[in-house]
Amino acid sequence: MLAGRLLARVSRHRACLATIGNGSLPQRLISQAILPRTPITVANSNIFQGTNANRWLSSSQIETESSLDSATYERVCSDTLDALCDYFEELTENASDLQGTDVAYGDGVLTVNLGHKYGTYVINRQTPNKQIWLSSPTSGPKRFDFVGTVTAGRWVYKHSGQSLHELLQQEIPGILKAQSVDFLQLPYCS
Repeated sequence: MLAGRLLARVSRHRACLATIGNGSLPQRLISQAILPRTPITVANSNIFQGTNANRWLSSSQIETESSLDSATYERVCSDTLDALCDYFEELTENASDLQGTDVAYGDGVLTVNLGHKYGTYVINRQTPNKQIWLSSPTSGPKRFDFVGTVTAGRWVYKHSGQSLHELLQQEIPGILKAQSVDFLQLPYCS
């Protein structure tokens, strides 16, 4: 999908440059302006790596993008959010050192309030994009795509390659210091 969008963008830019000055620009300048130096292959499509393309392709080169149908996305997303809700409820119930905690889940939105000192995590489904979005008081907003298969897949932030569960495993133990925390045992974190 990403390779297709990049190829379409390159084609549009080529067409625009070819029309500038009714073709009076030398082909050498058009090629240098549009085509970066190094070809790379992603998902059996050749695209070219330039300064902007390099930023977009960092972790998606390694992972295979999943093409979940809508029903499978809904099931995987619900299973993920249900498991996270249950786990956060368990963690906050056992957190005697935190005051004012609350876990709420409804309409595809999981809200985990860890008190005034630590803030609120919001994790929600984004059905049109087939993503899960996270708003973290520690690391800010992130959008996670499902990569892999239903049996061996995970929610990945493609800019860094970090999974949703890895990010929570990194941030939450610093808040719940008196407990053992293991988000990596939940579904869809492999």
